[in-house]
Amino acid sequence: MNTDQLKELQAPLKAKYREAPDAAVITLKADGTLGDGITCSVQTGKALTAAGLHPATGGNGLSACSGDMLLEALVACAGVTLGAVATAIGVDVRKGSVHAEGDLDFRGTLGVAKDAPVGFKTIRLRFELDTDATEDQVATLLKLTERYCVVAQSLRQPPAFSVSRI
Repeated sequence: MNTDQLKELQAPLKAKYREAPDAAVITLKADGTLGDGITCSVQTGKALTAAGLHPATGGNGLSACSGDMLLEALVACAGVTLGAVATAIGVDVRKGSVHAEGDLDFRGTLGVAKDAPVGFKTIRLRFELDTDATEDQVATLLKLTERYCVVAQSLRQPPAFSVSRI
């Protein structure tokens, strides 16, 4: 897809959302089913994934860890966003990869130490890009990717969150 094709694809959507801002607010959903042992099966867009405990919390390593899945969602979102931004601003990226890593202190999630956080302490996102773009163009590309990546922004500015029982 080139810049013109992307703009042509998105122009009617942007116009619609400018005219009717409420039309741009869409609720995304995810559902899971509690499974055998300590697992939860989650239907992704293409497959069923069984999530379970990380080995550092007693898991057997056969199920997907939700922490890994969060990083995978970040990588997927950042990769797609970078591709769209590169196309939109005319930066040719021949090839690239996205890497995310995060630090967890499992004492928090296991309730071993009240001062240990539950969740990631830090997350690092890195890109390897094969491009002839200038350093300024790459800086702009990364800045805009971070700005428009839904998962990155949800981590940076946590949304309102609630838990309830149906």
